[in-house]
Amino acid sequence: MMAPGQPPMMTPGQPPMPAPGQPPMPAPGQPPMTFPGQQPMAGYPQYPSLPSGTPSIPPLMARKRGTITDAPNFDPLRDAEVLRKAMKGFGTDEKAIIECLGSRSSKQRQQISLSFKTAYGKDLIKDLKSELSGNFEKTILAMIKAPVLYDVYEIHDAIKGAGTDEECLIEILASRTNAEIQEINRVYKAEFKKTLEQALKSDTSGHFQRLLISLSQGNRDESNHVDMSLVQRDVQELYAAGENRLGTDESKFNAILCTRSRAHLNAVFSEYQRMCNRDLEKSICREMSGDLERGMLAVVKCLKNTSAFFAERLYKAMRGAGTKDKTLIRIMVSRSEVDLLDIRQEYKRMYGRSLYTDITGDTSGDYKKILLKLCGGND
Repeated sequence: MMAPGQPPMMTPGQPPMPAPGQPPMPAPGQPPMTFPGQQPMAGYPQYPSLPSGTPSIPPLMARKRGTITDAPNFDPLRDAEVLRKAMKGFGTDEKAIIECLGSRSSKQRQQISLSFKTAYGKDLIKDLKSELSGNFEKTILAMIKAPVLYDVYEIHDAIKGAGTDEECLIEILASRTNAEIQEINRVYKAEFKKTLEQALKSDTSGHFQRLLISLSQGNRDESNHVDMSLVQRDVQELYAAGENRLGTDESKFNAILCTRSRAHLNAVFSEYQRMCNRDLEKSICREMSGDLERGMLAVVKCLKNTSAFFAERLYKAMRGAGTKDKTLIRIMVSRSEVDLLDIRQEYKRMYGRSLYTDITGDTSGDYKKILLKLCGGND
């Protein structure tokens, strides 16, 4: 074992060492590398462990950093009664609804919904729809849905009808784990009697379609091992496919960015910067355009720092005239049990003010109150 602070010994045929500040190369037999600032990709709250034979996810990646957790001393029947009283008779007690549903985890909300039907013979979602309206209603209904079902319907809504919400498709497919995407595929087929791949093919085209279909396989390598010789080969191939040729070999970017592990690609990003003297994101912007550019950038940003990716999405949803409420609701609800604490930190670091403050200034009424409940704090 090397003495602390000593540089590793070079062996014949070993690839050149990265420049200072770049990720170290793993010695044979040593644990896999980790990367400073690397953010975990966390799964749906109720997911079981990955299937047998799937590379294990280290504890850090399974760590939840959400603002919403299971409420202690939970009694779904009592909560069902609270909601029933809030909606019974003339007028609606929105405050009681916000306090109840905004303080329960998704799993607990499913139990409340079941207890509501058991106790009163009525569907909680239908009752909420009849009592609420606008973006407040949309947020509450999103919270009632199981996370995978919410993702599935967001994807379906992004595809159906005139026009396509490409950014929604990119956001979900670029940020979810293998297990999440495999579950999305299963539930999509059950809900709409067609596969997710068929839906994507019917509404997208070209290299952008290929990117989405690759991501929709849920088959990214999830190991933590990094082979620096393969890293350097990937860097050379990305450079040759883009900056070092006339035109762009988009399929090479697709093959590397959609199959390699997070640990491997973080090493690729660092090596690309060192060897090519340019950030890979800048190369993508120079080589691609439109939906494909946005999709490839989202993949890179999610792999580098998932929470920063969502912080940027939230900022853009609230910036300028008008608010992209659908995006705002989707991120606040879907990340509230995953990494919203980290997203808040990244938002403050990137924009110099809190997410809580910007939500307060950009929304109003009960809609603002439920979003702030999900946000959980003004830090």
